[in-house]
Amino acid sequence: MRKVIVSMNITLDGYMAGPNGELDWHFECWDAQMGRRLADELSQADTILLGRVTYLAMADFWPEKTSNPLCPREEYAYAVMMNHHQKAVFSRRLDQAGWTNTVILKDDIEEGMKKLREPSNGHHKNIIVYGSGRLVTALIKLEMIDEYQLYVHPVLIGKGKAFFGKYFDQQDLQLLSTTTFPSGVVLLHYQVLR
Repeated sequence: MRKVIVSMNITLDGYMAGPNGELDWHFECWDAQMGRRLADELSQADTILLGRVTYLAMADFWPEKTSNPLCPREEYAYAVMMNHHQKAVFSRRLDQAGWTNTVILKDDIEEGMKKLREPSNGHHKNIIVYGSGRLVTALIKLEMIDEYQLYVHPVLIGKGKAFFGKYFDQQDLQLLSTTTFPSGVVLLHYQVLR
């Protein structure tokens, strides 16, 4: 079975986005070292798992990056991977995908994940989940997350979309590593214990 890894930027007070989905709080702390770490993380995966809202935002952003001559080299390499990797989107509302290498999954999440986690069609590396709070909550309930890569930003926003809500049972985690970036962001890498 392929590992499912959630990679998420969160505030120190536990929010993954502002009340209206704002992500501006995390751009201030972003640096090239974090970009390299994220690119390394993505290189160990070959499938990006997304919910509809996150998919639409990313599909609007990443495809044009590779044709922008002013795109920084580190960001360009990441954009190439984002565009090349398989994207799997759980959505009953999305009928077609404009971003290359995208598969829309209409299945029940549990059944769809069982199929997706099986190595097949050249996909055998990790599955990485970006954003997609409702999807992550569903995966937590189904005990289908293997690891968390949490980029904790030294920012308090006071309200917003909480990353860990109250809709699932306790999870026991084992800390695998920590990385502190010059910006003050701390990456916490956890394994889910079962």
